[in-house]
Amino acid sequence: MGQIRRLLILAILIYLFALSSGRELKIKYKHLDHHSPVYNHTFAKIMVEYASAAYMSDLTELFTWTCSRCCDLTKGFEIIELIVDVEHCLQGYVGVAKNLNAIVIAFRGTQEHSIQNWVEDLFWKQLDLNYPGMPDAMVHHGFYSAYHNTTLRPGVINAVNRAKDYYGELDIMVTGHSMGGAIAAFCGLDLTVNYEMKNVVVMTFGQPRIGNAAFASYYSQLVPNTIRVTNDHDIVPHLPPYYSYFAEKTYHHFPREVWLYNLGVGSLVYPVEKVCDGTGEDPTCSRSVGGTSISDHLHYYGIDLMGKTWRSCGIVMNSLEDYGRTDDKGNIFLSRKLATPILKMKTEMDGGSNSA
Repeated sequence: MGQIRRLLILAILIYLFALSSGRELKIKYKHLDHHSPVYNHTFAKIMVEYASAAYMSDLTELFTWTCSRCCDLTKGFEIIELIVDVEHCLQGYVGVAKNLNAIVIAFRGTQEHSIQNWVEDLFWKQLDLNYPGMPDAMVHHGFYSAYHNTTLRPGVINAVNRAKDYYGELDIMVTGHSMGGAIAAFCGLDLTVNYEMKNVVVMTFGQPRIGNAAFASYYSQLVPNTIRVTNDHDIVPHLPPYYSYFAEKTYHHFPREVWLYNLGVGSLVYPVEKVCDGTGEDPTCSRSVGGTSISDHLHYYGIDLMGKTWRSCGIVMNSLEDYGRTDDKGNIFLSRKLATPILKMKTEMDGGSNSA
């Protein structure tokens, strides 16, 4: 009887799994499509590794792509520009992934030691900025400014233009986790609207809401190849709050969401990757559960999305004087000349450290 019962439970689980994830099973292993937001599990794993690396505080290891998170699916990546906005405690990088034939842009999210205060603050955030050129579209001033009014934007644009001049027309893939996801969304929109760049792909993880319904509508039309991945009971995608009875004035996610959760009974648990509807606020996806977990916010696809050693906005940097500069506010820019192969640069640095 015990074996029959287990088989029956297994059959029920397989049936439920098929119902809940039928769409994503059909498209899971398709090649990336630049004209519609097609979810691809392997591509998501690559992007989450890039988002994770953005949290590294050792700039030498990050810039030379030798850090503990700079391997596996992102092996061989070459950073062109690493930007550390010390003034606003922001960090991002731009580089070329030759296996993807793409420029990758990644932004760091909120540090884990301050995330509780940041989450509490998001409960009270109001729509407080009219997005330029989009009637009725309003956004979160803080997230907008973190990209548009800091050193991140000019650093990113400069690096993207240099990469295109050197490598030709490449796809552009923008990613980030948490607040870094919000910045990534504004970056993807900026590249598309203000710089008329083609084939811009945005994939974020644990991203908060950043604008109202009008903004979400504009965004989904202008940057259609965007996916927001949410994890189980992650609290941050529920913030700032969405009120269905006040839909036009409240914060509203743009599509398309992919919700990660576990389905099962007892020891029979299966991971589900559910591709949600095109509204941005699918009630059967992450909105169907309470956003109660910070732990779910810090781990996606088994990858850590937090800084291991951060105590403040300080950084660690050695042997990069030839590649770096700072402005009068202490913000740091590390740039690689595209004529200098990354392997040659690493060899020079290793030789310099050995002779010291």
